[in-house]
Amino acid sequence: MKLLVTGSIATDHLMTFPGRFADSLVADKLSSISLSFLADELQIRRGGVAPNICFGLGSLGLSPVLVGAAGADFEEYRSWLERHGVDTGGVHISEVHHTARFVCTTDADHNQIATFYAGAMSESREIELHPIASARGGADLVVIGANDPEAMLRHTEECRFRGYPFVADPSQQLARMDGAEIKRLIAGAAFLLTNEYEAALIEQKTGWTTQQILAKVGIRVTTLGPRGARVERAGAEPIEVKVPPELDRVDPTGVGDAFRAGFLAGIAWGLGLARAAEVGAMLATLVVETVGTQEYDLERGRFWTRFSDCYGAEAAAEIRPFLPACAG
Repeated sequence: MKLLVTGSIATDHLMTFPGRFADSLVADKLSSISLSFLADELQIRRGGVAPNICFGLGSLGLSPVLVGAAGADFEEYRSWLERHGVDTGGVHISEVHHTARFVCTTDADHNQIATFYAGAMSESREIELHPIASARGGADLVVIGANDPEAMLRHTEECRFRGYPFVADPSQQLARMDGAEIKRLIAGAAFLLTNEYEAALIEQKTGWTTQQILAKVGIRVTTLGPRGARVERAGAEPIEVKVPPELDRVDPTGVGDAFRAGFLAGIAWGLGLARAAEVGAMLATLVVETVGTQEYDLERGRFWTRFSDCYGAEAAAEIRPFLPACAG
């Protein structure tokens, strides 16, 4: 399957605050917040939703095409991604901006406060998908991940015009978009991927009900945190998938991107929806056990054993033929 993954390309600055954000919030003063949290740890990691998803897909043996905009400081990141199976030929390099920055602080309850600087990402709206896809023999699926909002809408419209099946994955940018823009973004998507809060926000802003959304998209996938994931299609019973037990809970950053990578890998392998969601949940579990979004060790034997322990021997037998291509 030829997969193009569009979205932000960024460097993550991840800090840890040992207390609870809630303890510093005064209920009747929320309109004039002035807070500073003393972090006791800083990790600088590679990030951005598109590279995170691509890294997971590459680690699972696929060759996704990364599409996005970065600065001249991208070369080391490019080398890293290419060593992990990612085609970076679709990256536009800005002549004036740095690669985007994601600055995030996580408290003791794993709540997060984050700021995102767009930088070169603002130029992603200039990227045309067709030349990138044509150079690779077409596009079987295009992921429209969180990015410059104008770029997301432009990529979606181009997918409709070119007939490329696409995945709507708006995530953080839902906060900036109004109902009309969100409708333009998701209508006609082969897959709609969100977390539980984002799913509710889409319904609130668009005014569409769950059933109306299912009539607009092929498949709706909603991640539910520690409760797993739900996969829905019009006229079918929802599929509920649980999450494998965590060995440790270190950092939730990038967990959703890892789920998407695993799920899309399962789709590319031709697995059923439930099995694809299980692969996504297994990959997401590996990410939450490490600091950073691309620091997990996808060792084939351990991945298969943990997958089998959680989902059973029959499920593990279905994915095993695909795992020899994994990094290990």
